[in-house]
Order: sequence, then structure tokens, then C-alpha cells
Amino acid sequence: MSIDSRYFGKAPDGKEVQLYTLENSKGMKVEITNFGGIIVSIFTRDREGKLADVTLGCDTPEDYLKEDKYFGALIGRHANRIEDAVFELNGVEYRLAKNDGENHLHGGNIGFDKVVWDAEVIETDGKEGLQLTYLSRDGEENYPGNLKVKVTYILNEDNGLEIHYHAVSDKDTVVNLTNHAYFNLSGHNAGSISGHELMINADKFTVIDNTGIPTGEIRGVQGTPMDFRTLKPIGPGFDSDDEQIKCGKGYDHNWVLKVSGKEPEKAAELYDPASGRVMEVYTTKPGIQFYSGNFLDGRGFGKGGAVYEKRSGLCLETQYFPNAMKHKHFPSPVLKAGEEYRHTTIYKFSVR
Repeated sequence: MSIDSRYFGKAPDGKEVQLYTLENSKGMKVEITNFGGIIVSIFTRDREGKLADVTLGCDTPEDYLKEDKYFGALIGRHANRIEDAVFELNGVEYRLAKNDGENHLHGGNIGFDKVVWDAEVIETDGKEGLQLTYLSRDGEENYPGNLKVKVTYILNEDNGLEIHYHAVSDKDTVVNLTNHAYFNLSGHNAGSISGHELMINADKFTVIDNTGIPTGEIRGVQGTPMDFRTLKPIGPGFDSDDEQIKCGKGYDHNWVLKVSGKEPEKAAELYDPASGRVMEVYTTKPGIQFYSGNFLDGRGFGKGGAVYEKRSGLCLETQYFPNAMKHKHFPSPVLKAGEEYRHTTIYKFSVR
């Protein structure tokens, strides 16, 4: 694998940011910027051998800042939603930014997706990787603790994009890191993803209210549109009268994965019959958010002038369950002082 870089633009503070290109011997190519750790492009082949970019995004850092869709972004400190934008830890109440109605979303007003990360090309286990590091200081977005974060991207020879997350804090804090890439396996500008087929390795999901907040109930998927235990088209579920689909305005839910957390295990598979492309998701995390692009609206600044309409891309975000600080039976996102947060997610591409 090779890694090259070029100038990508400037962040709001005037810092120059780079675009790094990771390419393997199979011709697969991934472009990542150290602005927000954003995955800008993923070029992979279809069943005819043709390359296409299968992730939604923008052409410049300025365009990403104009968007509120988190295209391809590295999300932290806490991905997804926190009810009423407040949590309690060790008897102390931490009030966060209300940036999603009355709730807190994706780390706040200036989350990890809007900062410039230090970037370094490293070698690990004989493979080159792009390592991004960031110090989130105590009190940033009102989260406790100086949190040192390291995220390493590796493109392997099996066409797998590995994302390795590591963090350590000097105070007890909460950490829930993910990547918010939107995928359309026909191509980023190909339109609706309703023909894609999906499998999620889960028997249960977390029920939400009409603001997208998990209520604490964990419900079985059987007999509902949330049942993706075997590969099936996602489009029919969009028109369901199911109250959970109505609450999410489509799919915007967390599934309870059947994984051990000890090593990356298969969490999901996405298949596009039109192109033949397959994407498998492997993770150590306990949950995955399937978001069907319900709030894409055709406005904005897509790559090459692309227009991203509603449901023209979908996300499969590996995570701790949203709102876990309110529901103690959910896996805890608390990171104790001095302990290590270590997780891996792999997006692996193939054809059939």
C-alpha cells in the first residue's frame, strides 16, 4: 500500500489541511483529510472492474463546514444523541450543547469532525497507515478530562479499510467514537439507495422516541421492518406504517450486535445488485446505527457538483448505544482515568 498527500484547503483558523490518498495493489483507493478525520472518497471496483467513488462528500474543507450532514466525519467525543444534552458522572452533572433540538448530537457545536488533527504516516504490523492524533482538552464542549485520541486508517490488501480507535483520559469521561461515512455502492452521485440489500447481525434494536432518543427499551426485530438478520432490500421499509419507522422518518436506529467485542466480528453486510459491490462491516463495538439518509435534502455542496437527495446514501456507524448514560443496562461509554479505549471497525469491499 502507498500513501501520498496533497494540499486540500484551509480550516477556519487558517491552518492548512491535507488530503491523504491510500492505495493498495488491487487499485482500491481511499482519500482522507486531517480536517475532521473525514473520509472524502472511497474508490472501489464493480463486477465489471470499473472504479467508482462510493461515499458521499464535498470538494473542500469550506464546503464541509457549510454542511450539517457529517459526511465521512470522525465523530467524538460522543457519537449520536444524549437526551436533554446532559449526563451525570461521579455525581457531577455535565451540561452539553443542545445542537439537535433539546438534545446533544455528535459531540457538540465543534466536535471532532470540525478540528484539524495532527497527521503522520506510520508503519504498523508491516502495513502503512495514516495516524491522526488530537488532544481534546478538559472542558472542551464541556466534557471532562484531557483526552488524547489516536485514530489510524489502514487500507489492507483484502480491500478492507481498517479504522483503529484509541483514547486515554486523565479524568473519568465518556467516549464514543465512530465514523459517519455515507455509502452508495452504485456511486456517490447515483441517486437512491432503496435497491441496496442489507444484513445486520442483530436480533434486537433500541427503541427510539420521536426525537431519535432511545427510550431504554430493547426490542426484538422479528416481525418488524427492523429485521435484517438475512440480506434483504431496504427500500420497502421506508414506506412502513411501523411506529419506529415513523419516529426515525426512516431508519435511524441502533442495533444490538451479536459480537463479543474481543476482536472485529461481522456486524453487517451491504449489497448493491446493480453494481455487484459488497461492503462488509466488522467491529468490536456493541452497536451499529443504520441511518438511511432521511435528512439529505438536495441542498449543499456535493463532490463535483453532485446533488445528494433524500436517501441517496446510508450510514452504518459502529458505536456504543446512544443515550447510554441515561440507561445503565446499556453498555457503558464511560472511560476511567488512565484506562485505554481501544476499538476497531473494518469496512471490507468485494463484488458478487
